[in-house]
Amino acid sequence: MAMAVGGPAGTIANINMTPMIDVLLVLIIIFMVITPLTPKGLEALVPQPPPPNQPQQQADQRTVVISINRDKSMMINQETTDEQHLGSRLEEIFKTRAERVIFVKGDPDLEYQYVARAIDIAHGAGIDKVGLMTAKVEAGQ
Repeated sequence: MAMAVGGPAGTIANINMTPMIDVLLVLIIIFMVITPLTPKGLEALVPQPPPPNQPQQQADQRTVVISINRDKSMMINQETTDEQHLGSRLEEIFKTRAERVIFVKGDPDLEYQYVARAIDIAHGAGIDKVGLMTAKVEAGQ
């Protein structure tokens, strides 16, 4: 605070605003720098129903679902596979497809690390988008 002494009315007390403005500008700069660095959540896709003019059987053949059971065994649609062969099998499936989207469905009692590992393998195989399926989504809500 600054004080002016003297004058016709005696002492006059004024707040010096310059240090306060300096502090506010520094805080604004700090928040502007930190904001882009905040972590984002997991981007998940929800399976969409097929268009009405497309047959259901054709839509089922295009959708690739990785199912992870309670005993950590994996299936791609109805084909049994394991963690070592998952990446090569996905590369084989998607080498002729332009749209690289899969869905991962894990058992409710399964630890999330196994689902995350399957997602990492899928990204390593060149899959662009990975969606998560839950019991609610699978039942059609």
